Amino acid sequence: MLVDHSVVTARPDRDPLFLHVKAGVTVIVEENGDWWMGDVVFVEGGARNAKVPTLFQVENVDTGVIRWINADLVTHIVPRIHEPVAA
Repeated sequence: MLVDHSVVTARPDRDPLFLHVKAGVTVIVEENGDWWMGDVVFVEGGARNAKVPTLFQVENVDTGVIRWINADLVTHIVPRIHEPVAA
């Protein structure tokens, strides 16, 4: 008798966070236990599917340094605060 010993993993309830990152948003990047905040300048699609982002060009908001990061380093998308326009 054959027995299936494969491991079943639960499907996530929502899409991975990096799928929602677009140019112009601010993100939190975590590397080696440290984190920093940056503005996304450019989003690069993957080789297999250009619509799936794999690399982000991000400007560090503290230092101004622009660098490429892997999409999986993004841990949060910082929400925008909409201020009322003065008349």
